[in-house]
Amino acid sequence: MKKLLLIGIGPGHPDYLTMQAIKALRTVDVFFFLEKEGRGKEELIQIRNDILAEYADSGRYRSVVAKSPPRSAAQGYEAGVRDWYDDKAAIIAGLINDELADGQTGAFLIWGDPALYDGTLTIVQDILARGLAAFDYEVIPGITSVQTLAARHRIMLNRVGGEFTVTTPRALERTPADQIDNAVVMLDSNAAFARYADQDLDIYWGAYLGTRDETLVSGDLKTLAPDLAEKARQARAEKGWLFDIYLLRRRKD
Repeated sequence: MKKLLLIGIGPGHPDYLTMQAIKALRTVDVFFFLEKEGRGKEELIQIRNDILAEYADSGRYRSVVAKSPPRSAAQGYEAGVRDWYDDKAAIIAGLINDELADGQTGAFLIWGDPALYDGTLTIVQDILARGLAAFDYEVIPGITSVQTLAARHRIMLNRVGGEFTVTTPRALERTPADQIDNAVVMLDSNAAFARYADQDLDIYWGAYLGTRDETLVSGDLKTLAPDLAEKARQARAEKGWLFDIYLLRRRKD
């Protein structure tokens, strides 16, 4: 039986891997990289290769890179994602069928944690349900960028007796301003926070967490929003990609 591992690798630095993840890396025969076309692809692959160089057994494994299909926005977001997942399922099933021998272990290195804002686990389960490939699989949890953001800013995610929300910029933009209290927003490359610059909110922002380009900004959103939006725009333009995350927190009287 073939086996597939979905290994959470944290936000990018080798120090953010768990011992379970490190042990799992050392059992893998084939690592699969599914990459988008465009500038920045090589750097994203290199970050993961650096992790493999640090922890995986040299000479045991090989890497296979495949092109990730584009996501169409023509039919709307949710329909576009469903079609995108279908396209990815066909590619991943092909990789498992063609590149993994019976008895071997393959793996995808998942940014952060496989259960948080990554579709690979859903796609793998769909492949099995549709009979596109036969294999067993295991999920190895990882340190999320949510946890890393809090650690790097030295803050608690929740306040005493309170809660926090983890959301997307798309969902944030649908949220009435007065309902934003303590919200973590992931992968906002278009500075949705700027819409709420008139609110009494503090922002704790981070980009490229755990990498040599890590950037941290915190303070009053009213003061920071214009410059921070430009900083995010420039970072994405210069590198071709932007992994950012932030906490919006309403100030208490």
